[in-house]
Amino acid sequence: MENPVHRHVREVAFADTDASGWVHFPNVFRFVEAAEHEFLRSRGITVFDPANGGWPRVHASCDYHRPIKPAESIEIQLGIATLGNSSIHWTFEVLGTDGSLKASGGMTTVHIGADGKKQSISPADRAALES
Repeated sequence: MENPVHRHVREVAFADTDASGWVHFPNVFRFVEAAEHEFLRSRGITVFDPANGGWPRVHASCDYHRPIKPAESIEIQLGIATLGNSSIHWTFEVLGTDGSLKASGGMTTVHIGADGKKQSISPADRAALES
């Protein structure tokens, strides 16, 4: 990925795998979500607050290119493809230590208020996301 906004490195736990000995497919989304939340917190953006809302997913997709195995170190690269009025379309790549592409995809989150209705991204949060 060219110019990711965030990089997150983690080791894959045995508990992340299925009977094949490879990472169970939905766990890739957990890894990406951890990277997304780490990035948002690093920019001073609240991930979820019952009084103020959060950033639920409205779309997610992933292509799986190579197996990810337990005890393997992976790097999740996160990018922002589109920053809308109330939404963010994220792109991601999961890479092995050798640089091989393990998985790639995207997801769209929408900023909502405590009432569950979409809400514009604040100027402060927009500036943090764009910096």
